[in-house]
Amino acid sequence: MTVPLPRQRQDALVVRYSAIPDAQERLSAIISRKPVLPPVPEEERVDGNLVEGCQSRVWITVEWRDEERCHFRVLAESALVRGLVALICEIYSDATPEEILAVEPDILERLGIARNLSPTRLNGVQAVHRHLVALARRCRYESPL
Repeated sequence: MTVPLPRQRQDALVVRYSAIPDAQERLSAIISRKPVLPPVPEEERVDGNLVEGCQSRVWITVEWRDEERCHFRVLAESALVRGLVALICEIYSDATPEEILAVEPDILERLGIARNLSPTRLNGVQAVHRHLVALARRCRYESPL
């Protein structure tokens, strides 16, 4: 089975959530969905795994496995942030560092959700993306090759 590239995964999520006609309802569906990625375990909830620039506390960790792919774990204290962060991380989890670095997340804009979020929340989403990029770069340089 081929793991989808982040762009393909993002496109599939856009198609899935575009079926919901109202942007606010789309956001509610994203927030209330069952987590796809595992949570950050208690022992990894340390300052080094906190995402800088988020209003609420968000931890993201990465594990390098499965043929040089980054596997993310995520935890956020707020339900809204947890849903948004999980969505962004889902796009990139199981991707190679190069795939992660090649794709900018535009899912919130494409779904019409970005315009319903405060600038603080949008800055937090951008901080999450920066954190994922930093983790991908670390994986790339720490690769077993």
